[in-house]
Amino acid sequence: MEAVAAIFGLLFLLFVAAGVFVTVKAVKAAKRGVDRGVAQARRTVEDTTLRARQLAQPGVAGELAQLRLSLRTSMRATQDVLHAGAAEDASLSEALGLFERLSAHGHELDDELKRLEREPDRASVASRLPELRERLERITHSAESLRWAARDRARQFADDDLATLGEQIDMEAGALRHWAKEPLEDRLQASGEAPGTAAGGAGAAASGAAASGTAASAGSAGSTAGRKSWEPAEDETPALTARDPRTQPTYPWQKAPRKERTT
Repeated sequence: MEAVAAIFGLLFLLFVAAGVFVTVKAVKAAKRGVDRGVAQARRTVEDTTLRARQLAQPGVAGELAQLRLSLRTSMRATQDVLHAGAAEDASLSEALGLFERLSAHGHELDDELKRLEREPDRASVASRLPELRERLERITHSAESLRWAARDRARQFADDDLATLGEQIDMEAGALRHWAKEPLEDRLQASGEAPGTAAGGAGAAASGAAASGTAASAGSAGSTAGRKSWEPAEDETPALTARDPRTQPTYPWQKAPRKERTT
């Protein structure tokens, strides 16, 4: 009994531990989903604010908003392309590592631009705009290089796969049409009939048909030549006439006819 109780107690603890583990995993997954939703909403709000500031605030404020919006758009596009391609191509792992290092410089520049938006000395900010714009171009150019290289690699793989698939389809199509190029002897052997037998049977059948047609034509011509024009045809029924008993042939098994008495 003690062993049974120990087993049930162990099973109960295992079920409790499994329930706790599943609950923790579900909570973490829900938290990650909420964090992603919050981050996505925050990015959307920031992008909308930057677009509105770029259009509504000319001068230094609008220039800073434009720089931040260009930086965020380029980096996010490159990140999406690399992460999507890395799921199918392991060779992009090094490119992802380089992008992470580039992202650090991008975040640093974005934070600096954000601080300058609150700077009251607009003259000092305007003097730094050329240097900030050059840094932005270097970062976005590197991001675009990685992004387009990943896209070209994916397109090249797709073209190679399509070319290989086309060659395989051409080979299969040629194999399917191979039956039309087989000689007559091979097709007859595959069907179980010898070529000589088939040819001899066909010739004998043709000769028999020709001989039968010749004999029938000769008999028909002879009967037509010996028949007079006023005789009835074969399918017509001749008129019934009484036969003369004196002209009828007699046979030994027939009885002699009785003679009629005249007296």
